[in-house]
Amino acid sequence: MKKILRVVGIIIVALVCIFLFTFRNELKTLTQIEKVNNYPFYKMDYAGDYGLDELLENGVSSDAELAQFATKKLLKGIPIKIKVPNLGCTTFNVETKAGDHLFARNFDLTKDPIMVVKTHPKNGYKSISMVNPGIIGVKDGNIAKLSKKVMLLVAPYIPLDGMNEKGVSIAVLRLPDKPTNQQTNKTDITTTIAIRMVLDRASSVNEAIKLLEKYDMHSSANTAYHFQIADKQGHSAVVEYVDNHLKILSSKKQPQVATNFYLSPGAQYMEGNGQDRYAKVKNRLKQKDNTLSTAQAMSLLQEVHMEKNAKNQMETQWSSVYNLDQKTMTLVIGHNLKNKYTYQLK
Repeated sequence: MKKILRVVGIIIVALVCIFLFTFRNELKTLTQIEKVNNYPFYKMDYAGDYGLDELLENGVSSDAELAQFATKKLLKGIPIKIKVPNLGCTTFNVETKAGDHLFARNFDLTKDPIMVVKTHPKNGYKSISMVNPGIIGVKDGNIAKLSKKVMLLVAPYIPLDGMNEKGVSIAVLRLPDKPTNQQTNKTDITTTIAIRMVLDRASSVNEAIKLLEKYDMHSSANTAYHFQIADKQGHSAVVEYVDNHLKILSSKKQPQVATNFYLSPGAQYMEGNGQDRYAKVKNRLKQKDNTLSTAQAMSLLQEVHMEKNAKNQMETQWSSVYNLDQKTMTLVIGHNLKNKYTYQLK
């Protein structure tokens, strides 16, 4: 009997060791989720591989397929749903007097938790990105539950804006149009996968565009989107899918601004909303000779922030200003300028 118990004990210890080794990165990630404030605002340092190579090789054409991939690859069979909401937003790029390149972004949505996610993949660039955990059903008050916390292992695949170590930044903005559904026999990707791909693989705006050209886009949430991308060389581009055709509006000298309407010349030009926010940002940049400090860029974001009221259910969840040369992100939650958070990507 003693020998049997000893053998059973050895087997149990071995199984525990195998479990801890197999899930070491997942366990490490979960222990590094930290609540920053009661908005609620969290931060995560993601450890390990999330399988981007495999995903881009096989492709996904919908949020449901992304959820299936995440369930199998990251959650070890735990089912999850991914639902990207209808979001507002404002973005622009600008230079400082010292010559640093800034990328600024307001994210507008109904209130949900917020999370800063740092990733450092073996086969990609380090990055910092902003995530809304509500996309995967993680709401205020339940993030402390282990079952909900485990779902956050999907966070690298639901970024909404971010910056990588090469000084490339990207953000997504909604367009009120039918969803993009390209069918050119290329590998399929979705909206948030495009952001992850650019952050992990692009060292410039040109590289980001070349990456996007290699894939068929299938947009999330039954709507359309466009992206603004900027780099530390001062190059910026707005990427749109007009009638399922990729359109690039690029600039190497003048700042670009994007809100929630089409910018590509043609029949759909100016379709959408946010023209007032767009005009205000353009006018302010012109007044400042296209030169703003980080503090001034943040103040401009506050001028065009959305506030929840009887007619509008959206509000600005966060305002982020990325310094693409210094690799810093200055963050304001809601539109509370009294509390600023700064993160360094190193």
